[in-house]
Amino acid sequence: MAPDQFRWHRPRNPALTESAPGDAALAPTELPALRFIPFRRSDLRRMLDAAGLLKDSERDDFDAEAARIETHFAGEFHALRQQLKDCYASVDPDADTRTHLAAAGDGNDLAGLLEALLQRANYEKLSETDLKRAFRSASLFQLRLKVDLKEFQEVVLYCRGRSQRSEVLPLLFGLWKRRLKFVNYDRVVLFLRFPPGVDDDAPGRVMIKLFQNVPDADLEMLFPNTEVAMRWSDRLLMGVPALVSGAVVATTKLGAPLILLGALLGFWLGLRDKPVALDRPGLLALGAGFAALAGYLWKQWSSYRNRKARFRQALTRNLYFKLLDNNAGVLLRVLDDAEEAECKESLLALYFLRAAGGSATAADIDAHIEAWFASEWEARLDFEIDDALGKLERLGLARECEGQWILVAAEVAH
Repeated sequence: MAPDQFRWHRPRNPALTESAPGDAALAPTELPALRFIPFRRSDLRRMLDAAGLLKDSERDDFDAEAARIETHFAGEFHALRQQLKDCYASVDPDADTRTHLAAAGDGNDLAGLLEALLQRANYEKLSETDLKRAFRSASLFQLRLKVDLKEFQEVVLYCRGRSQRSEVLPLLFGLWKRRLKFVNYDRVVLFLRFPPGVDDDAPGRVMIKLFQNVPDADLEMLFPNTEVAMRWSDRLLMGVPALVSGAVVATTKLGAPLILLGALLGFWLGLRDKPVALDRPGLLALGAGFAALAGYLWKQWSSYRNRKARFRQALTRNLYFKLLDNNAGVLLRVLDDAEEAECKESLLALYFLRAAGGSATAADIDAHIEAWFASEWEARLDFEIDDALGKLERLGLARECEGQWILVAAEVAH
């Protein structure tokens, strides 16, 4: 087993270890295997060193090859960083710099560049089916959320770290509880392109946001135009007391004014021959009745507004803890995640190819890596071995020959 110092720093990821408080106890086999490697690159290097699968004579060679891998991707992603910044500059809503007309673009290449980058960072694009199913699901925060996607020119969501969870929701003032199962995303990137302005031909602005720990049933809350609407249970909680209090007001405060108004209306319509005298007591009764009615209506409207305000406050408070980054910050953060992922995948493939004696099939290396993570680190991975070995081949560190992957350094040594 790995040393204790690594155990203390193992991430508490419910998708990899145990369920969070309030979640159902899910067996490991029920959780999906992840493409994402849930360890930092530096920690992974220490984990590999502690694994002890390499001979002492091979460690220096592995360290030199690892440095070559990291240097290569550092240079590649440095160039990609500037390309992303240039592409986003003209559609960045937070930009505080001017754009030269000759260099200004419309940001149309940004979506493609971002999608390729997110793929390398082990994000997956949410399908339209997933999005529609999430919008139809009941919110875990017991709010009714509405989003008009027609306000956006382009909407794309990407997620990383999908896990099955459950939560116990109290109903009927806590008298009844219901366990609701849902899909939780560890990371969600929201890409929104707004339509061009009505009065100019400028390209639409692009908003990019990064969130953490988002239930699929609450994806609507991530959009800037989310509206909080009353559920039927909330309407009943407000409507029934309002009807009761309205009946009380009508019988106690509006009885005399209603009779007086009825008599006046009957006289004006010719249904009553005897005129009605509006003396001072009558006018006072009418005034008191209208004041009571206005007070009742104002109280109900204030109650409605206050309830919606509490809902919005709950939504805002929840988003405060889920939002990780905005716009250009998301690009730089995802760029760093992608570089980390590329290095980690390459290092793992290189290490376990060396551990196999410098020659092995892709299936054997893949099985060894996944078994090592599962047994030593309680992490179920779906390691992309073909992509990892392909990177080693492009770097000249390994090659394929008749179904066997061979370490180039070991081949040269022989």
